[in-house]
Amino acid sequence: MATVDLKSLHDLAAAALRGAGASPDMAASTARALVYADAQGLASHGVSRVPSYAVHVRNGRAVGDAVPRILRQRDGAVLIDAGAGLAFPACAMAIHEAASRALRHGVAFAGVTNSHHFGVAAYHLDALARQGLVGLAMGNSPAAMPAWGGRRALFGTNPVAAAFPRRDGDPLVIDLSLSEVARGKLMVAAREGREIPLGWALDADGNPTTDPKAGLAGSMLPMGGVKGAMLALIVELLACALTGAHFGFEADSFFTDEGNQARIGQAFLAIDPGALAGRDVYLDRVETLIAAMLADEDVRLPGARRADLQRRAAEHGVDIPEPLLAQLRALAGQA
Repeated sequence: MATVDLKSLHDLAAAALRGAGASPDMAASTARALVYADAQGLASHGVSRVPSYAVHVRNGRAVGDAVPRILRQRDGAVLIDAGAGLAFPACAMAIHEAASRALRHGVAFAGVTNSHHFGVAAYHLDALARQGLVGLAMGNSPAAMPAWGGRRALFGTNPVAAAFPRRDGDPLVIDLSLSEVARGKLMVAAREGREIPLGWALDADGNPTTDPKAGLAGSMLPMGGVKGAMLALIVELLACALTGAHFGFEADSFFTDEGNQARIGQAFLAIDPGALAGRDVYLDRVETLIAAMLADEDVRLPGARRADLQRRAAEHGVDIPEPLLAQLRALAGQA
């Protein structure tokens, strides 16, 4: 492992993406999001994604010079076209629009269409929470889970996140994908030659399996059974039917170099507490609930561990595997 400060890691990731053909703005906004993930201990969504993003840009699966634009707008609703580029510039535009419209209208919904992988869902909500807005984020992904009772992958793992600002202290942040476990756990088990528990995955024929390789070739199971499958369906409808984006089954896997332009969707909701019970009432109610939660000594607030890691990373940097660091330097032309 090598310890790298966050600015140096950002600059390296951005240079690697520019080297693959991403525009300076796309490279910088993508690097910011990936370094955020590493700083919060979410390495699976950090700069380890740069090599695959770079290949997608080179292969045309993502358009490196795409410039997001507003397709439609009406008061508290706006639709952003990512232009089949990497998702982060379009998501940043969507968050900006959602915040400004929520402050004017009380609530705003911003959709993104023709998009790509949008990383850690909660990342996009930081800007809303800093402005005192409640935020929700969701997005679909290439097919990985079956519809309830089905045998083939149809829905993505479809992450959902929410951020609730507080009067003092870090916002409450909830961030989860809707599969029973992360796909990365199957990858680790396959690499280590371990079985996985029943209930994690199905094989390619739709049968329950304890073989992680068979699970990777098949589909993930939703968390909570039918309830998780229904939540994944809700995300597909909100992030795709409302935006015109591809459903999960229409997008090729992000884990392969070749394939179609994913053109998936994301959705963001911003709510101004001042438009409802009022900002002070909202903040008081949040603290009342937090105090009740923390009355049980083993309760940990959602997002607290990630925020602590981020502060530590800002001071000390993050650990990056040497082979990945070498790969990033080669992509950036620094080898």
